[in-house]
Amino acid sequence: VSATIMTGMALYGALIATISAGAAVSLERSTGWSRQLRLTPLSPTAYIALKGAAGMLTGALAVAAVYAVAAGTGVRLPADLWLATGLVTWLGSAVFAAFGLFLGYLFTSENAMRIVGPAMALLAFLGGLFMPLDQMADIIQSIAPYTPMYGIHQLALAPYGAGDFSWAAVANVTAWLAVFGSGAAWLMSRDTERV
Repeated sequence: VSATIMTGMALYGALIATISAGAAVSLERSTGWSRQLRLTPLSPTAYIALKGAAGMLTGALAVAAVYAVAAGTGVRLPADLWLATGLVTWLGSAVFAAFGLFLGYLFTSENAMRIVGPAMALLAFLGGLFMPLDQMADIIQSIAPYTPMYGIHQLALAPYGAGDFSWAAVANVTAWLAVFGSGAAWLMSRDTERV
């Protein structure tokens, strides 16, 4: 139980870290950074990839911090489970690095950060991070497999046997990464054309 809670909290921390790093692009837009990028040969896809990588570094720090606290407070696992769950949690957070970039280009700097907190809490609830899905209403259980956090959470818990490693969960993660990543690239290219 402690290990699954640790993984859920590490996942939530990584997702908040990566989405916040991505959403910070709204501040760069407000200061005119988009105008500067338009003068460079940097493609929207390359910029999105670089910003995503920066968010992923922040996410890795969040996972490491939660795992360190868990180890210090008595969570004991075989080394392969520490590694597997930490790696899946961290890699899965790429979806939210892209989501943060998407929100950063969709909203102004004042609104992007206001949307991140409530959106993440709602998605975490629907993805089963705060409470097991089998204890939730049927409607939530029906909606959950189509939400962005569901697939990541299932894959992160799979090494314990508490989650479900399935190709549907992999498809969920892949689909949301494609949607948010391509949406962020499209909004970035539209934003730089307008400037």
